[in-house]
Formats: sequence, C-alpha cells, structure tokens
Amino acid sequence: MANFSSHYGMLVSLLLTWIQIQAKVFCYQYKVGDLDAWGIPSSENPQVYTKWSKYHNLTIGDSLLFLYPPSQDSMIQVTEESYKSCNIKDPILYMNNGNTLFNITSKGQFFFTSGEPGHCQKNQKLHVAVGEGIMETMDTAPGPSSSLPASAPSYPTVFGNIPVAPSTSTSTQLISTSQLLIIGFVICALFSSLM
Repeated sequence: MANFSSHYGMLVSLLLTWIQIQAKVFCYQYKVGDLDAWGIPSSENPQVYTKWSKYHNLTIGDSLLFLYPPSQDSMIQVTEESYKSCNIKDPILYMNNGNTLFNITSKGQFFFTSGEPGHCQKNQKLHVAVGEGIMETMDTAPGPSSSLPASAPSYPTVFGNIPVAPSTSTSTQLISTSQLLIIGFVICALFSSLM
C-alpha cells in the first residue's frame, strides 16, 4: 500500500509540473508606431497609427508604449467622441513623461491622441480594439494613403522585433499534452517495476 501511495504522489507531482508548464502567460509590450515615435505622422505616412492598430492583435495583459520628447508632446486617453472631434479637454488619462506605458486590463475600444493642440488634427491619434469580435467601425481619414496593403509590414524596433501572437491552433498543444501524459505514465510504470 505504501508503494502505491508513493507512485500516486509521484504521478500527482508530475501532473502538477505539467500544468505549470502548460499555464504560460503571453503578454507583449508594443511600441506604438513601430519605427516611428509617437508624434505627428509624416506626409509620406499620414495614416501610420490607423495602419498600426489594424496590424496588431492586442489582448488583455499587453501594453502600449508611447515614446516622445516630453518637452514637446504628451499622450492622452479620450472618449470616442473626443477622438473623432479632436477634443483634448477633459481626457480620461493624461501622461507627459515621454515614456508612457498603457496597460491593457480589459476588452473594449481605446482612444488616444496627443495632448498638444493641433496634433490630433494632423492624425496623431490611435484607436485600438481589444478582444475577440470587436470590429473596426471608425472611418479612416480620406486621402491616398487610407487604403491598406494586403500584407502587414514587419519592422524591428529598438526593443527587438514585434512579437507574433501565439497560434490559436490547439492541435499541436493536444499532441504535446498527450505525449507528456504518456511519458509520465511510462516513467511511473518504470519506477513501480524497479521497486
């Protein structure tokens, strides 16, 4: 009976280790605009933030990093109405340290713009949607750059490459899970035959 108890304890320990291995948390920090710092978009790329938000699949736990010269700019979180009208009065959040990190803690629509007068009107604003099933309903500003290419560009940043979201396919996870369980049972069987 004591032999069964020790094998049972080993199996439970193996199972708990496997659960810890499988319970990985994937959270990423995204530099807003990739190669471009948070600022007024260039005339060559006036829709940089609109394009950027369409190419990033943000989830709860991710962070947005806004980099800008603190003496020249700021970042504010605003309502959808304020975003559309470029109203920078009464923001939800005001940050002006030049290294603003916004942590995503819930699903929904988030709207950001510069807190500097006139910058929002020059397209220094960002709308992101977090969560499955949230569709972009905002109209892009008219202009030749408003249509997006079929494939997303990949830019390295000063922090390394932008991470790719983990695959949603569970078939490889099921195979590796089954393999781990089989290996665990084989190890337990070997230990029981040795004792």
